[in-house]
Amino acid sequence: MQMNMCEAINRLRSAGLRPTRQRISLASMLFTGPERHISAEELHEEAVAAKVPVSLATVYNTLNQFTEAGLLREVAIDGTKSYFDTNTSNHYHFYLESEGRLIDIDSNALKVVGLPEAPEGTKVNRIDVVVRLSDA
Repeated sequence: MQMNMCEAINRLRSAGLRPTRQRISLASMLFTGPERHISAEELHEEAVAAKVPVSLATVYNTLNQFTEAGLLREVAIDGTKSYFDTNTSNHYHFYLESEGRLIDIDSNALKVVGLPEAPEGTKVNRIDVVVRLSDA
């Protein structure tokens, strides 16, 4: 089911973002259907296929704005590749190296223990865990 324009506009405004035509189109593409992980390049390809006039640079900027506004969660892989997760809850990931794909790990399947105390004046915001998988 496609997110309608009013829903996209409301989601953007609730996050403190001005609902431009490109943001509305990209939000509709991102938040329709099940939660997912997507790279800027993949979203740009989807936008081009849907005849949404948007540059790759605009897609990157929009994904970063959505992340800063709390609509997305960025998952960095090796510092060279980032995926944007529509599930912003605290959860972990498998990374399938051969496919370049992220899969959520069941939150009950992993426990993080022995976390060091945060330096004075800071607090732990979240813990990112990426378990890398290769072909057997």
